[in-house]
Amino acid sequence: MATLTHHESATAEQLVVTDGARKTFFAIIAAGVLVLILGILAQVMGWGAEEHAAAAHAAGGHAAAAHEEGSSTLVKRILVSLWHSNVFFLGVSTIGTVFMAINYVAYAGWSVMVKRISEALSAWIIPGAVIMLVVFLLGRHDIFHWTHEGIMDKMVNGKPNPGYDAIIAGKSGFLNLPFYLIRTIVYLAIWAFFSYKLRQLSLAEDQLGGTVWFHKSVNASALFLVLYAVTSSMSAWDWVMSVDTHWFSTMFGWYVFASWWVSGIAAIALTAIFLKQAGYLRALSSNHLHDLGKLMFGFSIFWTYVWFAQFMLIWYANLPEEAVYYNQRLGGYEGRYTGMFFFNIIINFVFPFLGLMTRDAKRQMIIMKIVCIAILVGHWSDFYLMFMPATLRGENGFLIEIGIAAIFLGTFLILFTRRLASASLVPVNHPFLDESIHHTT
Repeated sequence: MATLTHHESATAEQLVVTDGARKTFFAIIAAGVLVLILGILAQVMGWGAEEHAAAAHAAGGHAAAAHEEGSSTLVKRILVSLWHSNVFFLGVSTIGTVFMAINYVAYAGWSVMVKRISEALSAWIIPGAVIMLVVFLLGRHDIFHWTHEGIMDKMVNGKPNPGYDAIIAGKSGFLNLPFYLIRTIVYLAIWAFFSYKLRQLSLAEDQLGGTVWFHKSVNASALFLVLYAVTSSMSAWDWVMSVDTHWFSTMFGWYVFASWWVSGIAAIALTAIFLKQAGYLRALSSNHLHDLGKLMFGFSIFWTYVWFAQFMLIWYANLPEEAVYYNQRLGGYEGRYTGMFFFNIIINFVFPFLGLMTRDAKRQMIIMKIVCIAILVGHWSDFYLMFMPATLRGENGFLIEIGIAAIFLGTFLILFTRRLASASLVPVNHPFLDESIHHTT
């Protein structure tokens, strides 16, 4: 009981989400809606699409046909953008639970000060799961080529099917609607259950004290990490790689995980900085920031390693069925993605590498804040490059995509801060709390 009193007097803190913060979150949503409307108007009115219209006219198209095509592309862009942003936010949200579980099984003490942040990140898992299932059921034909009717049927009514795709048909045992939905529901159920379980154990520890909750959390975390190791890779195959149905990479699961992971660490670090600057997390020191900075620095390099290994092997082998993925992104569709391809490397590797190279940089809030934001923006754009060339091809844009991302961000922040405010920012009865308070690097 004496230990509990010491912890409470030293570290118990309750977040109060101010009206100003709520207004900021709703302003982000409103700005997203405005940008989305501008993007829809630009698509419908054909602003900036003179070259496309001229090409359609040269091919014998008519204005009405062009308008109809634009409307069809508009719906597809919205659906793909919803899928794109939701996959990104859902992955980052789950990383909060992964980060917490890793620290549990490692018996790590330093991270206790940011534990409640990682718990709160998972607030998006349930809403994200609902959005994912709805978007897939409504827009699967616009996102996934393999879902088209008859594409796996060699014969139709006794006649050869002109729409038959032998490569996709060869994957029918894995890529079929019932099995796909079952897998997706299983992934989401596992992630949601363990996020809820670890959160409840943490809250019980706060209220009742004792080490029994910690040991239960370690056991649950060990099981979750085994399941997540499998489901994260499989979800990357299903939700991202199967968009390019003809293409595959054995490294893709690691690639997507690396993007999610470093984004999740950046989200935790950025939140900790904002809370510290608002007067919370009094025991959070530059030593904690230093460790978070080391994780961002190291895993930005890890992401680049996976990126380069995948790219180098495909470039060196130069097999058409593999090289098509990078041909589309480097020079395809009149170079529409080339600039973003190189921007992706700069913002996700060069900038974090140079920005966090020194010890002092990892201990400065302003530098950490800038790098965190850059990483989050950079890996959102990384997922943009994964989805858009395979779905929208040369019909991509940014206004609709940025608008939807802003709506997601504002909504995410509302749910995230609500969960942060529902318990003490510091787990007052965690057995390693004193170690975290006195953590040095």
